[in-house]
Amino acid sequence: MEAVPTSGLICGVDEAGRGPLAGAVVAAAVVLDPARPVDGLNDSKKLTERARERLAVLIRERAVAWAVAEASVEEIDRLNILHATMLAMQRAVAALSCVPDLVRVDGNRCPPLSVPSEAVVGGDGIVPAIAAASILAKTTRDAQMIALDAVFPAYGFASHKGYATREHFTALRRHGVVDCHRRSFAPVRELLDNPELWAAGTLL
Repeated sequence: MEAVPTSGLICGVDEAGRGPLAGAVVAAAVVLDPARPVDGLNDSKKLTERARERLAVLIRERAVAWAVAEASVEEIDRLNILHATMLAMQRAVAALSCVPDLVRVDGNRCPPLSVPSEAVVGGDGIVPAIAAASILAKTTRDAQMIALDAVFPAYGFASHKGYATREHFTALRRHGVVDCHRRSFAPVRELLDNPELWAAGTLL
């Protein structure tokens, strides 16, 4: 991973949940403490669930500051997923207990912020603070989807986390759209517009 700059407070930002058909998009912001390093940080997608959960505890214990925020399903449908993601990132940075000197954001664009920022493509694999943010965002969103599974047990949210899997499509066809689904996403919108085609399996 990249070396962490030796001066100033560097905040890493990443999100989880841009692609799924259901649930909020979650962003996290983390300012790591060089004096209390967290070994094993990496892109959350490259870690096992057990490793993510273990690291999330250490990040919260050792970071100078951290925050998690989200944009709701309603905001995703109203703003679109890109703008909702930027909003969640803004909220996470604003919720920090300190003001960072630089915010480094995973990806190719940054949300509007009142502090300097830079986008880092593939940052969750090379910048420790971004990797930490990706872990907090991922574990928080996964926990939300497990909670939704208890409310809507027929949809399998605990296993597929809202992504467009065959299991999820089958549940949508059988049980229809519920409040946590993103109506602006094409598969959900097509189901709402053409329920008879979904019933026949044509849109799968």
